[in-house]
Amino acid sequence: MSNIIDYAESELNTFQKKAFNPIDSLVLAQFSYIHFDNIMKVLQKEKNDVMIKDLFKAEYFDKMLLEVRDNVSNQKLLMALAASPRFRDIKISDYINKVDSQLEKQFSATTFYIDADTAYVAFRGTDSTIVGWKEDFNMSFEMPVPSQVEAVEYLNTVGKDFNGKIIVGGHSKGGNLAVYATMYCQDSINKQIIQVYCHDGPGFQEEVFQSIAYQNIVERLHKTLPQSSTVGMLLEYQDNYSVVKSNEFWFMQHDPFSWQVAKDDFIYEEHITQTAKYTNTTINQWLQSATPKERELFIDTLYSVINKTNITRVDQFKDNIIQDSKTIINALNDVDDQTKRFVYQTLKELVSLSFKNLIPPKKVNNKLKNGGK
Repeated sequence: MSNIIDYAESELNTFQKKAFNPIDSLVLAQFSYIHFDNIMKVLQKEKNDVMIKDLFKAEYFDKMLLEVRDNVSNQKLLMALAASPRFRDIKISDYINKVDSQLEKQFSATTFYIDADTAYVAFRGTDSTIVGWKEDFNMSFEMPVPSQVEAVEYLNTVGKDFNGKIIVGGHSKGGNLAVYATMYCQDSINKQIIQVYCHDGPGFQEEVFQSIAYQNIVERLHKTLPQSSTVGMLLEYQDNYSVVKSNEFWFMQHDPFSWQVAKDDFIYEEHITQTAKYTNTTINQWLQSATPKERELFIDTLYSVINKTNITRVDQFKDNIIQDSKTIINALNDVDDQTKRFVYQTLKELVSLSFKNLIPPKKVNNKLKNGGK
């Protein structure tokens, strides 16, 4: 089975010979997770246009891949892109990376110029910082979150000096930002956007899908998610998506390297799994039953409790899980009684909804219903 690394290694056609496709979008969306912060400054002193092939230097690898999830696969992807006639001459520009714990914002974007007339604007998804995940959860009660505002500003800035075609995309939260930025960017730039790719990105609150801004872009939107999607089904109130086959299990299917490809397209499934439907139904039922203020209180309380552990990255939980769990429990006990009762009641409601959705509805006995006839 092939994935995006295999595709990057085997697809030798340039974009002039073969048009941009959904796999190209996922490749560049994943590539935007790499840290270009200091590297771009060094390279831009040497030359005006920095291309993907210019990054292929061993002395850059450690900095670019520092704290990037699955740095082995990302390094393989970098090597494949730097050698590929399809990708190696893509120009990298306008890289930005901001993490602000006070604003609860984690934002990064990169523009890839596929050729002189086509730009791909990639928004990075959620990284492993706790503040990045907190901003994701904030989407359940707040819109826009800081990264959504920044995404609009970024797209407007890139688009104002570029007259060609624009493709916008991202994975995870980056996919959400791609959709949001396209909806609310300046009209003149919106008209330049020919495609929007959301790869397993969370949705929006229900009213957004009914808005004129969303309806204006829906025909250009391509949403893909794996068959056991969890992240991509959050706040998802419509069926405008394609399901991609993954070789991983459950939440690990969020990993783009697990998505299966054949030639120049994904391998698709007909439906998401029953588990994904069940999880989505449970979460959305809770969101509908809780007010925005209740969602905010629940999420803010859990975030403040986690902060008591001094953990700043999700992957740090596994380093000392027993001690961290004790710290979290003790911190929750220190919360005022009213908030504590609310948190426990909310958890109880989530468990109750889980069991409710786990048990299939009872079938009506037609014979009894019709008087035994």
